[in-house]
Amino acid sequence: MLSVRAVKNTTHDAVTRAEMLPGTFYIETFGCQMNERDSETIAALLSRGGMTATRDPRAADVILLNTCAVRESAESKVWSRLGKLAAMRRAGPMPVMALVGCMAQIQENVERIRQRVPFVQVVAGPGSIHRIPSLVRQAREAACSDAARPATKGPGLTAVSPPRSGISREESTQVLPEGLPRKDVPGVTAFVTIMYGCDNFCSYCVVPFVRGPQVSRPREAITQEVESLAALGCKEVTLLGQNVNAYGHDLGDMEGFSRLLRKLNQVPGLWRIRYLTSHPRDFTRETVDAVRECGKVCEHFHLPLQSGSDRILTLMNRGYTRSEYLALLDYIRETVPGPSLTTDIIVGFPTETEEDFQDTLKVLRGARFDGAFTFVFSPRKGTAAAGMKGQVSRAEKSERMQELVEVQSGITAAVNRELVGRQVEILVESADDQEPGAVRGRTRTGKLVIAQAGEGQGRQGSSPAPGDLVTVRVIEAGTWYLKGPVVR
Repeated sequence: MLSVRAVKNTTHDAVTRAEMLPGTFYIETFGCQMNERDSETIAALLSRGGMTATRDPRAADVILLNTCAVRESAESKVWSRLGKLAAMRRAGPMPVMALVGCMAQIQENVERIRQRVPFVQVVAGPGSIHRIPSLVRQAREAACSDAARPATKGPGLTAVSPPRSGISREESTQVLPEGLPRKDVPGVTAFVTIMYGCDNFCSYCVVPFVRGPQVSRPREAITQEVESLAALGCKEVTLLGQNVNAYGHDLGDMEGFSRLLRKLNQVPGLWRIRYLTSHPRDFTRETVDAVRECGKVCEHFHLPLQSGSDRILTLMNRGYTRSEYLALLDYIRETVPGPSLTTDIIVGFPTETEEDFQDTLKVLRGARFDGAFTFVFSPRKGTAAAGMKGQVSRAEKSERMQELVEVQSGITAAVNRELVGRQVEILVESADDQEPGAVRGRTRTGKLVIAQAGEGQGRQGSSPAPGDLVTVRVIEAGTWYLKGPVVR
């Protein structure tokens, strides 16, 4: 197995250079948008090294799974997928298999790879993706040799061939060097990472353990990246971080995020700015004011509540009360015209009673969120919540989840129905894959819209194209979409 040590990286090293890797590669991405962004860099590095991307794993010389460790279900999907890929019928030699991302930062997973999936030859944490070309090259060389090659060592790197497999890791932030390439952006939307790691240590979350403590990227580097994307025709960027509202806190700038929004609002050619994910504790009124005053920053606020019970919020180590959270929602609605509000909810946290759960439903009914991402509590080894007494039974979790989804789905559908008859502006992202002639896009508030052929025309005097801003008259509203003709 080839493996990398998770260390803080501040400069390029030799393994970021072109490695001349002929052949094809295939990447599957699991988990959050930060993993999607990391996969873009992995693809660009392998392409720069001479490899060609393929969408067919049967045709790939190298198969990479970029993994998520936030929930047990996410890890289970990866283990299952590894087995299916290994059993897949294909001509020629077996491909190099690589497991990268957050799962690679958990020592227990590394041991499981050794014991149960020894065909995985490359393991790389999130902060070592720039070294993947070198590791892949070494794995391919090892596969062509009958004898095990001696270990190759360097700063933060240990590579050995089976059966002497092993991994070395350090508790440090997964920071990537500046200036790494990314695969071509389609020209409409793009992700931009603004920070790494997290300092919150919510009692249920494994992220601080696999991504490390918070480190903010320099504002100048972020601005240059966004300017470059806009110059290439990108119209919308989504700023990424485990807690974007805390951007700059590690640098002593407690209003760093609002300052960043104001700076990026000045980038020529850029139309929209979004951001994920927010933490209510760090979402200041100054940030709300910046959203109101910056014309390019979208009026969509995703604020994970997690629970409506103050007792559970304390056990979760969330750092706010229900009343403080609701006061923030009130300020947003008083300050920003026509905002949308979405949230995350965890069902079945240890010791959650029916009364606690009803407190959550009460907040949902009162807040009338546009949407909610709902999750059943999943104990993650090493987190405080995993060892708490009073674990809720699977049956109770399932019951509460069903009720929660029914309540929120009804609210979401009602909120969307209020838009029927109104006109909304969307940024066209792609053709609709189910309705010929229709296109898909999102409003500034993040709602998916299926735009049908109508009175409007795109840039070339034909149907709207990706990158167009068009106005749609809403004639149909579902729980997860809006639909209507283009009017201009």
